[in-house]
Amino acid sequence: MQVNDAQTLVLCALADGPMHGYAINTAIEELTGERLGPGSLYGALTRLEAKELIESLGEKGRQRPVRLTPRGREVLEQELRAMARVAATGLRSLGVNPA
Repeated sequence: MQVNDAQTLVLCALADGPMHGYAINTAIEELTGERLGPGSLYGALTRLEAKELIESLGEKGRQRPVRLTPRGREVLEQELRAMARVAATGLRSLGVNPA
């Protein structure tokens, strides 16, 4: 199952545990130095929930925390392993020793 970059970032943020939208975007900003726009963030959340990669924990006030499902963890691991292979190959092609 393919997920786009925004979805991968959301899944990475949720790997640490359940979060609501603002906290997810804060974690993404800490990781990348940039925040997702509201359309990108909430669009990714909607698509990930439709794919059953995340699930809502119900509303808590105005916040709606979500968490990874077991399938979401599997997909995230597959995506990160594929990204690591691409990064290692690219670095070797540049003559840089992958860490």
